[in-house]
Amino acid sequence: MATKTSRASKAPGYKCAECGWTTVKWVGRCGECQAWGTVEETGTAVARTTAATTVVEPARPIAEVDATTAAFMPTGMDELDRVLGGGLVPGAVILLAGEPGVGKSTLLLDVAAKFARTAQDVLYVTGEESAAQVKLRAERIDAVAESLYLSAETDLGQALGQVEKIEPRLLIVDSVQTLSSADVDGSAGGVSQVREVAASIIAAAKRRNMTTLLVGHVTKDGSIAGPRLLEHLVDVVCQFEGERHSRLRLLRAVKNRYGPTDDVGCFDLNENGIEGLADPSGLFVSRTKDPVSGTCITVTMEGRRPLLAEVQSLLAESPNSQPRRATSGLDSSRVSMLLAVLQQRAGTLLHKDDSYVATVGGVKLSEPATDLAVALAVASAKARKPLPVRLIAFGEVGLAGEVRPVPGINQRIQEAHRLGFTHAVVPASHTGPGPVPAGFSVREVSHLTEALSLLIG
Repeated sequence: MATKTSRASKAPGYKCAECGWTTVKWVGRCGECQAWGTVEETGTAVARTTAATTVVEPARPIAEVDATTAAFMPTGMDELDRVLGGGLVPGAVILLAGEPGVGKSTLLLDVAAKFARTAQDVLYVTGEESAAQVKLRAERIDAVAESLYLSAETDLGQALGQVEKIEPRLLIVDSVQTLSSADVDGSAGGVSQVREVAASIIAAAKRRNMTTLLVGHVTKDGSIAGPRLLEHLVDVVCQFEGERHSRLRLLRAVKNRYGPTDDVGCFDLNENGIEGLADPSGLFVSRTKDPVSGTCITVTMEGRRPLLAEVQSLLAESPNSQPRRATSGLDSSRVSMLLAVLQQRAGTLLHKDDSYVATVGGVKLSEPATDLAVALAVASAKARKPLPVRLIAFGEVGLAGEVRPVPGINQRIQEAHRLGFTHAVVPASHTGPGPVPAGFSVREVSHLTEALSLLIG
């Protein structure tokens, strides 16, 4: 029988404490994560495998592999299933990252309870809270189930022992940065510890065909904390986003081995827990009985999902020589550019007015397709003339005042029609807007002045 031999030696080296990048000489800046002052001297182990071992399980033709063992299991939350591509896959390891307080623990506790109510054993390992604290939150959001087990552990060996004893179908670790291994030097959350914890949990998940959900911390710039190796090892990486003062939460898949990464799940975080929003557009549109100048409805695409949002603008004569430009939910530099285009290309004088441009409901609009709606809202506020009711507008506006086509024109129109809108101002394109619903009017424009003359005069 062939034996496995290896040769290892210790050589002086340097490693980044943030991402684990290694180099043979010291440098002041990490070549991977570009952080300053994080490269420290360490011993780099160099190993080489020289012989193969006996094959325990021979390779099989792909046609003979049973794929039914990796079928999707619904989580009970349609919005989460949408992002994951259909549900949870046995043996899959999913990393959920987000800002503190965004609702990651609440979401996973709700998922754990729904999964446990299907007579499946679920183990929830918490390293940040006690079991009693988790129980209080579970009672508040109605997430108590017989098959849901809680374990407050920070030791990796103890957590794996709980897995051996309970043998759950679903494992939730909150969070991966709080566990540590006694066999590895360093404190919990360090590069070496996170690498060891993640590798051990992933190995257990694959061996037991156990679905695993890991909670990950994020750095101050929004990226996932720890080594990038963590993102490469897991099967799915999801980002949970939302403003602290808003109820809306968005879930995006950054990496997904089992489905698309261009879909978005919408959730409502309230005092009773977290709920999926199949139709979240109502959160971003104001409910006013009479038309008001300075408002315009647009349709933005979050992944493959169209969402209606309202842009509001207010202009006031400035007492200062330098007018104020304030924005909320929009890119301030892009709004300043649109104000300049309105003045230079459309003759809308704004150099003496303070401008305030914001979105409704705390939604953030970063897509260039919202340019036309912002421009129309500002022009409507300047003319003090409201836009027609049941109207939407979208399109990218260039520095020359041209309105450029955007992707998903027909999909945006269909969504607006479904929600009761009857008119749309869209960019002119060589392919046209596509099939238009009955009773829906579409006006194509190629320049900003066409849209202004059509709607405001």
